[in-house]
Amino acid sequence: MKKIINAVEKVEDQMIEGMVKAYPQYVKKLDCGNVVVRADKKEGKVALISGGGSGHEPAHGGFVGKGMLDAAVAGAVFTSPTPDQIYEGIKAIATDKGVLMVVKNYTGDVMNFEMAAEMAEMEGIKVAHVVTNDDVAVEDSTWTTGRRGVAGTVFVHKIAGAKAETGAELEEVQAVAQKVIDNVRTMGMAIKPCIVPAAGTPGFELGEDEMEIGIGIHGEPGTHREALRPADEIVDMLLEKILADIDYNGSEVAVMVNGCGATPLMELFIVNNRVADVLAEKGIKVYKTFVGEYMTSIEMEGFSISLLRLDDEMKELLDAEADTPAFKA
Repeated sequence: MKKIINAVEKVEDQMIEGMVKAYPQYVKKLDCGNVVVRADKKEGKVALISGGGSGHEPAHGGFVGKGMLDAAVAGAVFTSPTPDQIYEGIKAIATDKGVLMVVKNYTGDVMNFEMAAEMAEMEGIKVAHVVTNDDVAVEDSTWTTGRRGVAGTVFVHKIAGAKAETGAELEEVQAVAQKVIDNVRTMGMAIKPCIVPAAGTPGFELGEDEMEIGIGIHGEPGTHREALRPADEIVDMLLEKILADIDYNGSEVAVMVNGCGATPLMELFIVNNRVADVLAEKGIKVYKTFVGEYMTSIEMEGFSISLLRLDDEMKELLDAEADTPAFKA
């Protein structure tokens, strides 16, 4: 294993400390573990908290700021944060309008966030939650019951965060978050796995001419592997599965071409070139496109495509101001 770190046991702590030192105008760290909150807490709005295992940077700490999250909780690499960590994050950001938890559908995350919510509710804090499950590759996996929550979660952060900034009530913010979840689908692939520092070995092995289709965001294998194909053929394969899951005909969509951590922008733009052409051929209008690294898997080499079917409310909230270290609008 070759990584630019000091010690395996210090990876998460030093990452968060470095992030806070880089962006003190956006985030500050709590004393209870790797929990970051908005540097300027805003009262009178629903507060949003999300998180999960480290290794998905810039998710989730990179999305803390105006118009998105109020707190992000980081567990060990690819490991859910503890209920105590999440609880401290909830307490730090809670307002009289309550707290919305955005949880990706992984068993540990769902269980620990729910436990933290129960602890907070015992303190009189109003808490609601949504569970993201945008991955169309697999119905159940070693990590989940049901579909996995992957890069489409970022659209939930953005749109629900914008709704919260308007002063909407908790039920309204939860409802728009759920609307995003109901209308976003994602599928990904990889040509090279990642190495979890504590493990020291790749999560799976691929030959020089192989690719893994349907990967998750924890370095876990996908649905199958096959010979590497040209980019356009890979895009067609992923889009076919996504477009078969929701009726996008005649819709406007937001597109996210998300890098898994080690994929050059050159290649992501080649992918987006084909995505845009296919959607145009099918009469699906692209309202806005995001290309870059939003939810990674350490240094995995690959990408995912997310499509969000939009309505007027979601378009307005997608366009609303956001100012965070990793996402600005």
